[in-house]
Amino acid sequence: MTKFFLVLHVLAAIVAVGPVTVAASMFPPGARRALADPGDQRAAETLRLLHRICRVYAGLGIAVPVLGFATAMSMGVLSDAWLIASMALTGIAAAVLLALVLPRQEELLEAVEAGAGTDATTEVAATEVATATTGTTATTGVAANPRATVRLAMFTGIFNLLWATVTILMIVRPGSTTGA
Repeated sequence: MTKFFLVLHVLAAIVAVGPVTVAASMFPPGARRALADPGDQRAAETLRLLHRICRVYAGLGIAVPVLGFATAMSMGVLSDAWLIASMALTGIAAAVLLALVLPRQEELLEAVEAGAGTDATTEVAATEVATATTGTTATTGVAANPRATVRLAMFTGIFNLLWATVTILMIVRPGSTTGA
C-alpha cells in the first residue's frame, strides 16, 4: 500500500503543483505586458487563463499533502524531522499562495480588465488607462503599477522556493534508510 500512496502522492505533486508554479511564474510578466498595452485582448485573456490555472490546480493541490500524509503513515515516518519540516513548509507555501499570490493576481487582473474594457480613442478612457498604469487608483479602485507585478513576482518566487525545498527534502530525506 505504501508504494501505491507514494505513486499517487508524486503524481499529484507533478500534476497539481507543477502547473501552479509555472502559471504563477508566467503571470507577473504577462501582467506587465497587459498593463503596458491596455487594448491587447489577447494579453488579458492570457492572464485570465493563467489565474484560472492557478486557482483550479491550487484546489487540486490539496491531494498532495493528503496523499503525502497517507504515505508517511504507511511508512511509519510521521515523527521524522525531515517530514515535519516538509509539512510545515507545505503549509507555508499554501498560505503564501492563498494569501499573497492569488489575491494579487486577482487585483492585477481586475486592473487589466478595467483598462482593456475602455475605449482607447476617448480622452476619458486614456485617462483611466494612464491612471491604472501609473500606480494611482483606477476607476475600479484597484491599484495597478509595475511595482505590484514585482511584488507578485517576489511572492511567487517565495512560493516556488518553498516547493523546491519540500521536493529536495522528499528526495534526500535526511536519515533515510534507502541509503540515498
